[in-house]
Amino acid sequence: MRPERVVLVTGTGTAVGKTWAAAQLAAAWRARGATVAARKPVQSFDPRAAGAAGAGATDAAVLAAATGEDRHDVCPEHRWYPLPMAPPIAAGALGRPSFTVAELVGELRWPPGPPVHYGLVEGAGGPRSPLAADGDTVSLAGLLRPDHIVLVAGAGLGAINAVRLAAAAFAPQHPGVLLNRYQGTDPVHVANLEWLRRHTDLAVATDIAELLTRL
Repeated sequence: MRPERVVLVTGTGTAVGKTWAAAQLAAAWRARGATVAARKPVQSFDPRAAGAAGAGATDAAVLAAATGEDRHDVCPEHRWYPLPMAPPIAAGALGRPSFTVAELVGELRWPPGPPVHYGLVEGAGGPRSPLAADGDTVSLAGLLRPDHIVLVAGAGLGAINAVRLAAAAFAPQHPGVLLNRYQGTDPVHVANLEWLRRHTDLAVATDIAELLTRL
């Protein structure tokens, strides 16, 4: 059963905090009494880093901890690619079969029973980073038809350009933007926030609580 609301979480690039933001959203909704499930259709990772940090290092494990699910329900085990490259590139380098965006969407399995209130789906990399042999997170959004899109971005230098380019990829849908690691004492962060709010029609938040009010 499709969740009552599907929220796609993406970012302006790698390492901007997509998984952290998705986990924080899940925790906040669960604290309010809502049921939440998270899905990572495909993940690639550095096995040495994951091994050093323990089993909780992969995106699927972090999301599973936030929702109380099994990490293999979050991301099917055959979609784990232990190589730090874009998933389809990692699959090719590992000698594993290619796959399509439609296959990833078709493999999404939500919890049985009444639909959960919120279903979080996290992409990989930025909106145009390869997600499968034939598409990216923008392609995923086209098939998934999420009710909301969350775009996570850094708050520092380059934020304005990164946010505008990434948000435009999802037009005509307007993502809610989270400027992650925002510091109100940093003049660059403050200026970027003010500019985006003044010159775009994007809803820009600086923390999870504010983001929740905009979803």
